[in-house]
Amino acid sequence: MDGLSAAASIIAVLQLTGEVIGYLNNVKDAPKECQQCTIEASNIQNLLINLRYRLEQGQADHPWFTAVRALNIENGPLDQYKQALEQLLSQVEIQDGVQKVKRRLLWKFRKEEVISILARIERLKSLVNIALEMDHFKLSEAIKAHLQILQNADQAIKADTTFLRDALPNLQTDVLTIRDTQHLQWAGQQLQQLQVILDWLSPTDFPAQQHDIICRRQEGTGQWLLDSPEFKGWLQGAHKTLFCPGIPGAGKTMMAAIAINHLGTLAQADVGLAYVFCNYKSQVDQNLYSLLSALLKQLVQSRADIAIPVTRLYDHHSKQKSRPSLDEIFTALLTVCSNHARVYIVMDALDECTDQDSTRSQLIEKLRELQMGTNVWLLFTSRLIPEITEKFRSDPVLEVRASEEDVKRFVAGQIPRLPRCIRRDDELTRAVQSKIVKAIDGMFLLARLYVDSFLDKRTKQKVLSTLEKLSNGTATLDKAYSDAIERIDGQLAEDRSLARRTISWISYAQRPLITQELCHALAIVPGDRALNDDNFYDVEDIISVCAGLVTVDEESNVIRLVHYTTQEYFESIRLEWNPGALEEIASICLTYLAFDTFRSGSCRSDEDFEERVGKSIFLDYAARHWAEHVRPVEATVSELALAFLQDDALVLCSTQIISMGDYKYQGYSQRFPQATTGLHLSARFGLVLLSRMLLTVDCKESLIEVDSKDEWGQTPLWIAAENGHEAVVELLVETGQVEVDSKDEWGQTPLRIAAENGHEAVVKLLLETSQVEVDLKDMGGRTPLWIAAENGHEAIVKLLLETSQVEVDSKDKDSRTPLSIAAENGHEAVVKLLLETGQVEVDSKDEWDQTPLLIAAENGHEAVVKLLLETGQVEVDSKDKDSQTPLSIAAENGHEAVVKLLLETGQVEVDSKDEWGQTPLSIAARNGHEAVIKLLR
Repeated sequence: MDGLSAAASIIAVLQLTGEVIGYLNNVKDAPKECQQCTIEASNIQNLLINLRYRLEQGQADHPWFTAVRALNIENGPLDQYKQALEQLLSQVEIQDGVQKVKRRLLWKFRKEEVISILARIERLKSLVNIALEMDHFKLSEAIKAHLQILQNADQAIKADTTFLRDALPNLQTDVLTIRDTQHLQWAGQQLQQLQVILDWLSPTDFPAQQHDIICRRQEGTGQWLLDSPEFKGWLQGAHKTLFCPGIPGAGKTMMAAIAINHLGTLAQADVGLAYVFCNYKSQVDQNLYSLLSALLKQLVQSRADIAIPVTRLYDHHSKQKSRPSLDEIFTALLTVCSNHARVYIVMDALDECTDQDSTRSQLIEKLRELQMGTNVWLLFTSRLIPEITEKFRSDPVLEVRASEEDVKRFVAGQIPRLPRCIRRDDELTRAVQSKIVKAIDGMFLLARLYVDSFLDKRTKQKVLSTLEKLSNGTATLDKAYSDAIERIDGQLAEDRSLARRTISWISYAQRPLITQELCHALAIVPGDRALNDDNFYDVEDIISVCAGLVTVDEESNVIRLVHYTTQEYFESIRLEWNPGALEEIASICLTYLAFDTFRSGSCRSDEDFEERVGKSIFLDYAARHWAEHVRPVEATVSELALAFLQDDALVLCSTQIISMGDYKYQGYSQRFPQATTGLHLSARFGLVLLSRMLLTVDCKESLIEVDSKDEWGQTPLWIAAENGHEAVVELLVETGQVEVDSKDEWGQTPLRIAAENGHEAVVKLLLETSQVEVDLKDMGGRTPLWIAAENGHEAIVKLLLETSQVEVDSKDKDSRTPLSIAAENGHEAVVKLLLETGQVEVDSKDEWDQTPLLIAAENGHEAVVKLLLETGQVEVDSKDKDSQTPLSIAAENGHEAVVKLLLETGQVEVDSKDEWGQTPLSIAARNGHEAVIKLLR
């Protein structure tokens, strides 16, 4: 016995089976024996999946359960099948010179070997079929017969199986105990490993946010949403998308949480649920990549049995210390969704998702694409913003408003919090409840603010006076916030100061703060050299002085303003309300970064680094965001900032922090550029004044050189160009002391990195210096034009073409041209620009004999395919190294519009065969692309 339970062994065998099937499907010139092995392995895969679920749901003391466990003995049926799979994998041979992403394997088995392999597969298949009949007696006899065959074949096996047969009646209790113990150990190890992979995939924890939100729900509220015809119709499948807009403060997030909670109660093994709470404070981190990764994480987290696409990504990228591409994440998400009978995805606060670089638009498009290919149901909430509502004009709409019944329940639940003069007077209690319900005008947030406005009203007269002032209308929310400010400012001086500092910190913070971070920030006094433990505030005290405008999410420990509108309100008044906040926050960040404990510089091991971060709670925030707080008050805090920037050890400590990503591996903490100077840092963050001051005569003792290189060969100019800080680039160039075309460790120049990141103004400035080699190649053979084309930066491509100093058709190390890479990524405008030059070979082939047309067809870029066809310079039926044509590759991927375009040319051989004898029609049929099949027929 190998110590695994039968269920655990089946899971392991299933994973191996999937790998074998993948290999067999890629065997070159597959003979009949190979095809037969593929079919048999696929058949037994389905049977084993069913058996696994039966085992997981069965009763451990049932005779059938005991009989099935006998499949798992050493050298027994499962073991024999596993040996057959390993034999199939043992002789695969990768053929040289193949397409970059596809491995073609050679079949090297003798006929006798195949017969032996198939026999072992067939024996297990018959046993599993019997097991699924739930007939334990018949199964026991069949297993005994199987073991008898092995006994006749091998004396050693005979001794083992005889022992098992004789001891089987007496082993049940021991096996059960061992199985349960080992299964728990194995399950724990598997879950632990899966959690490592999921944390690597996405650091977000939306389930924790869901817990925080739903815990604040007043019992019984939100039922109107679940009972509405629109929600029921969406739930039952009448429509696959439901749009739920509402005014600010209507309770959209709570309604989303209620819907998620309800969907969670309906979820079955084959029904998936994932959700996102967009947040205005997390817009930088909540990009398209991170949001799709978060959805993938949740769907796999609830179905570990379908984690293979994610584990493969992890296995591949963790070895290379890289991250999956957006396409890889989306492909894995498609695969995982297709393994569910239905998937519900809820996107809350779509209006709080940034649309810079079209993030929000692309998110909607990707989710629609996901919906087209799988059984995905989408629910969105948002404020009523025209550019958002326009995208859902053809979908059912359910407006979110605070219902009268919900508000009554909410206020009734809040009465115990109110002063005694209200609680002991039933008539006054009813008056408070009635007035709030009438005044909120569908705005749940207003009900909360109005309830809080009574917390300090301790006489009936004050309560009645407050009731008279409650109003509704467009300015009501601002009036409620204004009243809260009055309550804050009416407190004792210390409480008033604490409230102002707290709200200013939360309002100005560049990302959500956890309570410990805020407590550390509030404890720091400019001039401190270490944290004073005696200067900490209690979180409850912090919240109590903020007049209900600040709350803590208990699960995630985030301290925040109660609503997005609260942030908007303070953004409009904070400079006047607390004019010294900007300078104070900047000074606190700089003071913290200069603490004595950080003067030792960077940490030299992962363990030391993690200990530092664990103890220094505020370090991560201060290191990453000090510059945003310094920028508005750069001149005022310059002395403090220069002291920090001129200390190499402090700069290295901060650089190590900001260089760390979410992914951890052995030695990850050392992956940052040593020899970074303060000028590198000021250039990175675009701090013009501080950069200039670092270059003055008064600062020469700092030994900062204008063109110094860090460990990665990057200069301050390179760093400024990378981040698009035009003013700093101009400042450094004007010194006349910089090599404008300096290369980093990977052969990348400032021009090349600015072109990659789309910084048009910086590219233009660098070109105007006439000190750059415009067509210089990096170590991968990529020019600035090539990299700009890859990323779709049309304006930069145009700038580079206008120099007349570029080879428009230059090739990288894989023989890919700017045209082919732009075609691959679907950048229509860039493709058009390149074609208009007349300097490109439209049908050039890369290392894998792929033309721009074939690549565009593979990725479904209809507009690009159309542009290329219109040139009249393409071989429409060209073949790559695997004899795949644009038509066959488009058919394989189900790109109906592209297939139609290609067929309309009349220049394609519809029945052409690829290297494995597959026609476009057979490929489309194999992948179930019905629309493509109709076109090809």
